[in-house]
Amino acid sequence: MSDTPDLGAPPERVDVSAELVGRLVAAQFPQWAGLPVTPVARGGWDNFTFHLGAELSVRMPSAAEYALAVEKEHRWLPELAPRLPLPVSTPVAKGQPGEGYPFPWSVYSWLDGETARADRIADPVRFAGDLAGFLAALRRVDPAYGPRPGTHNWFRGGTLRTFDNIVREALAALAGRVDGDLVAEMWRDALGTPWDGAESWLHGDVARGNLLVRGGRLAAVIDFGTCGVGDPACDLAVAWTLLTVEGRRVFRAALGVDDAEWARGRGWALWKTLSTCAYSVDDVDEDAEDARRVLDGILGEYAAGLA
Repeated sequence: MSDTPDLGAPPERVDVSAELVGRLVAAQFPQWAGLPVTPVARGGWDNFTFHLGAELSVRMPSAAEYALAVEKEHRWLPELAPRLPLPVSTPVAKGQPGEGYPFPWSVYSWLDGETARADRIADPVRFAGDLAGFLAALRRVDPAYGPRPGTHNWFRGGTLRTFDNIVREALAALAGRVDGDLVAEMWRDALGTPWDGAESWLHGDVARGNLLVRGGRLAAVIDFGTCGVGDPACDLAVAWTLLTVEGRRVFRAALGVDDAEWARGRGWALWKTLSTCAYSVDDVDEDAEDARRVLDGILGEYAAGLA
């Protein structure tokens, strides 16, 4: 029997419209009742995101599991923000269930920028260094009393063994499409690397959709719903999912990551990318193609001994 948490079935999501958000804002925050509400393109999975006028945004959890992050973000983001070198999403008001919507929700200050993408990054090496600097500052924040891994952040900062069943199921779904022996070997390496137990703050989902670029440079970091305190190796997955080869070297050196943490970080990148490939195996959209490209890169680098 496994001694790790069962992540269970995917959360049951609700639907949220701009009209619903408008009614909630008008009822609970009448000072903003006249502001237009418009959906944000590619606004995320865990939350539906809307513009509220020009300077605010509204984040509506899409399921009960994601709503667990609301209180955490209101508690901790005001403390983290002044200690970080880049702007982060900061809540300005907390909404309550109403109008048929069952969860707490948040109003945030709006941060300008485009989500990170290779063609939007002017200098990939500088971008990698800036990102490492941000994460290094986050790691320096005192972790005492911070939220430990749990359902509130899908066990980010905990052991990779939590995701062992997901990796096995993904490998079964991708049989004949990936080198299963190589994946299994890499996964065993990640599971077998020790963590010294020194806790630090982590973002939990350092991905292109949560990194904002302006003028070709990293400008802000958003969506701290999976933040917490624990093993920060999960934040290294971005080294393979977004950074260039040279950027990856700079990123690792700037953070001072040892071999064990690097292997765990690669494990986080592997399970996430592998599971994406498994549920989008026959898709031909941009996200599916990107996941396959990233997985090929991770496997190729590992096989070449460049990890």
